[in-house]
Amino acid sequence: MTRLFAFVTAFLLPAQVWAEAYSRPIPQAQSATAEFWFFMGSLMMVGALVLVAWLVHKR
Repeated sequence: MTRLFAFVTAFLLPAQVWAEAYSRPIPQAQSATAEFWFFMGSLMMVGALVLVAWLVHKR
């Protein structure tokens, strides 16, 4: 069994040499709608943090 595994490994090892190199994906630009909703989410997050800080300080 070990010899079979070694044979298969030695046989398939050169296949990795033929593999294509990894090319990193290029990020796409954001649309105006996505930027708007990100801005709205950011405002809601800041508002939630201010509310929590106010509630903790009040206590």
